[in-house]
Amino acid sequence: MTGGGAPGAAGIIKCLKQQQGFSVMAADANSDAIGKYLADEFVTIPSATDPQFLEAILKICKQQKPDILLPLVTKELIWLAENKKEIESTGTKVLVSDAASLEIANNKSKLYEFLQWRGITVPSFHIVETVDQFISAVASLGYPQKTVCFKPAIANGSRGFRIISPQIDEIDLLFNHKPNATYISYADAVRILSSAAFPQLLVSEYLPGEEYSVDCLAHHGKAILVLPRIRKKIVNGITTEGRFEQNESIISYCTQIIKEINLHGNIGIQVKKDTNGNYMILEINPRVQGTIAAALGAGVNLPLLALKQELGMPIPDLEMQVNWNTGFSRHWTEVFYKESDSKA
Repeated sequence: MTGGGAPGAAGIIKCLKQQQGFSVMAADANSDAIGKYLADEFVTIPSATDPQFLEAILKICKQQKPDILLPLVTKELIWLAENKKEIESTGTKVLVSDAASLEIANNKSKLYEFLQWRGITVPSFHIVETVDQFISAVASLGYPQKTVCFKPAIANGSRGFRIISPQIDEIDLLFNHKPNATYISYADAVRILSSAAFPQLLVSEYLPGEEYSVDCLAHHGKAILVLPRIRKKIVNGITTEGRFEQNESIISYCTQIIKEINLHGNIGIQVKKDTNGNYMILEINPRVQGTIAAALGAGVNLPLLALKQELGMPIPDLEMQVNWNTGFSRHWTEVFYKESDSKA
């Protein structure tokens, strides 16, 4: 399992170790990642942007002979998908969607265009590449009468996401909110975006309703399980309080998205309700989501099910039954270890 230092790594390791006979090797670019102290084995690897990343993965697969490789890091997915045949020639299966599917899912601009083309409802949007296009898009979407938002076409973990609201109260933001608030003034957005190279941005209508994170298990475009969970409380982009709900509208919507993009394995889909009560997509995480371990409380071990599916292991019906309306609250915990006295 790569991403051994990711925020959700501890919970995912807990999920995987519930299967008797499974041994988990965690990997991360950080030699002191949390996975080092929770997994059965640990290995340090280069980051996905390092030219030595693929070579390091192949070396581990040849020497350690893992049955399956489960990536948690978004930037690794394309690399692993494009080199899947070479990695699997070592005897290690790679649990990722096809590269063509990932190219769509990981790029928000391509994702919205693709789904719109396929007749799937998405928020009103514009793709912009200059400040002038940004200004025009914001006006076209109804600002200042309406709230709009923007985010980079390629990003993850809410990086670069901002909301431009005509009701923004800067005094309230300064004194009553933590510095990680996502609101920004229109003037500040234009000023900042004019100060450096302009990235491709997706500018869209703001969806004001409830937000759901949907944990899915897919098999080459077929939705096997779709679990919507309402995000009641979010800290730094991570759900800390929520509830699993059998919302058939969301389940049907996500099932269609999975089919059209041909997604595979553990998939996360973020949706939100618009002013008319319709749920529409925010983004896709075509990998294991950090809060996926919360589904254990609803009786479903999604990471383990994905591995069993990939390895052709039998899955009893009981393991597929969801205990709906299960709420959850997440909290910090610790691991303790003796640090080396070495200064090297």
